[in-house]
Amino acid sequence: MKTGCYRFVCRFTTPALLPAFKGSTLRGALGHALKRISCALRRQQCSTCLLLESCAYSFIFEVSKTLPENGNGQPRIAARPHPFVLDPPLSSQRSYAANDSCEFGLTLFGRANDYLPHIVYAVEQMGEAGLGKGAREEQGKFQLMAAHANDIEIYNGGRKVLAQNFSVPSLTLEPAPQEPVSSLIVKLLTPLRLKYLNQLQETLPFHVLIRAALRRIASLAEAYGDGEPDLDYAGLVRRAAKVETRQGDCQWLDLRRYSNRQKSEMLVGGLLGHMEYSGELAEFLPLLRFCEQAHLGKQTAFGLGKIAVH
Repeated sequence: MKTGCYRFVCRFTTPALLPAFKGSTLRGALGHALKRISCALRRQQCSTCLLLESCAYSFIFEVSKTLPENGNGQPRIAARPHPFVLDPPLSSQRSYAANDSCEFGLTLFGRANDYLPHIVYAVEQMGEAGLGKGAREEQGKFQLMAAHANDIEIYNGGRKVLAQNFSVPSLTLEPAPQEPVSSLIVKLLTPLRLKYLNQLQETLPFHVLIRAALRRIASLAEAYGDGEPDLDYAGLVRRAAKVETRQGDCQWLDLRRYSNRQKSEMLVGGLLGHMEYSGELAEFLPLLRFCEQAHLGKQTAFGLGKIAVH
């Protein structure tokens, strides 16, 4: 699955006041900016637009409700996942002065990488519109100084030229290590929001983590890769249930965000902290490495579910 990891370096030109967790603010601003530059017909509903199949905004933000059917004539999953994840700043800094810098990342999957020029221009438009509280009063404005792909500068805000000769790598499941792996530490860098048996989880048994990883891998590969991977799903879950939780400090953190569509404030929280597991873990390492880039759980488009595995 073609997977581009991009980092945007911005410099504020006016003071800014942002939330402690900036994922929702960045996603909302990016979506509004991308729609403004992409929408030729100025339709209110993307579903009835003649340009639906070729629109950058529609493909990236307005995900369709179904995916290709399986052999039984049923969709494999209810809706395709968004073809991106945000990587907001992990710092809880809220106040920024003019000339302060701020960076955020964006990972694009599959065909979404073809719309990178649209994304870069949309980020520039985000800066002109302003970010965060007080944007209508000329606060939160910034300049896009540079964009990087895998630590290589692909866009310079001064020259305003996007490189064309860089390749987008593929994200695949690596082979499991040959040597035994008997312990793992999984760090939850942004809130991890998981459901098991239709209940949000405030603890993280290993089998719940692996179920979420398998769902994430299967849905992304089906939508943007070469199809659902041939894995022993039931066997992996069964063996994951035998892995022991040694210790951890995970705690639930509630975040608030404002939904423009629902015109109300919403809670979007999840688990933060780390968990340490022990057992026969080698076969699970490729799944978790994949999710280090892809995130897992709910609302990854806001930057939730970012993990690091040690």
